[in-house]
Amino acid sequence: MRSLAVDGLRRMYRPEEGLFAFRLRRAEGQDRLEGTSLRYTAVVLIALADEPNDVVAASLPATGPHELCGRLAGHAVRSSDLGDVALSLWAARRWRHEAVPALLSRLQSMGPARGAYPTVEVSWCLTALTVEPAPRPDDGLAEALARRLLASFQPRTGLFPHWPADARASWMRGHVACFADLVYPIQALSHYYRAVQDPSALDAARACARQMCALQGPQGQWWWHYDVRTGRVIEKYPVYAVHQDAMGPMALYALQAASGDAYPQAIARSVDWLMHAPELNGSLVDRAAKVIWRKVARREPNKLSRSLQAMASRVHPGLRFPGAGVLFPPTAIDYESRPYHMGWVLYAWSAGSALERRP
Repeated sequence: MRSLAVDGLRRMYRPEEGLFAFRLRRAEGQDRLEGTSLRYTAVVLIALADEPNDVVAASLPATGPHELCGRLAGHAVRSSDLGDVALSLWAARRWRHEAVPALLSRLQSMGPARGAYPTVEVSWCLTALTVEPAPRPDDGLAEALARRLLASFQPRTGLFPHWPADARASWMRGHVACFADLVYPIQALSHYYRAVQDPSALDAARACARQMCALQGPQGQWWWHYDVRTGRVIEKYPVYAVHQDAMGPMALYALQAASGDAYPQAIARSVDWLMHAPELNGSLVDRAAKVIWRKVARREPNKLSRSLQAMASRVHPGLRFPGAGVLFPPTAIDYESRPYHMGWVLYAWSAGSALERRP
């Protein structure tokens, strides 16, 4: 997986723009790059901060990490996208870049502790402020962000909502959380605990990790949508490769570093699914193409089953659309790959992060 990640990053960098692409997509038998992404560029830099020089050079053949970090920061300080700013600050701090003060000021000016931002972006902000190296002064912002996440956590079900409790969510989907809404708060609160030793942060991260693993599929799938009111799965598909080989493991490893809690069986099942997905009788790992494809999804129009399941579960927590598995079998492969997936693979399985797993 690490070798494929390095190969993928080398293919996905766009030297003419000086940033990573939004995605590599197969269409009409050809693999093409599309767009650029600040947040995906930031994730790659975060991942490479723990890598030896040869891996960095192989992943960034046309630029150096310090130069790329400066270019990213130049865009991010003018961005109105909180996710771009938070991940860029995280990357700059990991590389000890001189743009850290400007990115921190931009983050503070966006008011992430009170604005209408989703749980994932609030979590990225908290991690950016508390991840090693030692936190910079932030006028209490890290504590406010942690309090916001903790106020949103549902201890009865062990889940975080897609939107913080003080943000206005849509009526039909306000009860729906996705897998990322579990991963990034676990990671952020684990880093926050290591920084300030707040037991309430660790308690919430532990409870969410236990529920996440309890809901894992029988072949290791990390399902997609959950009901924060009941702690049950709403819709299983799509199953994303990045969840299986990177995001799920890296959240559990962050918790392990903070608490000593280990989930080796859940992590092993997670990766096993990617290698031998029963839905496909095969794998999303395409060694011939040197790529890991994005996901296994239902064959359906316009994400129909997710909408139907969200609507049914809103009407009653126990109600589900019964025909999804028959009408929309989960056998479709999404033939695209994104740089953040490759980045999180390196981050989850780096030598540096392995050392951080020691409490």
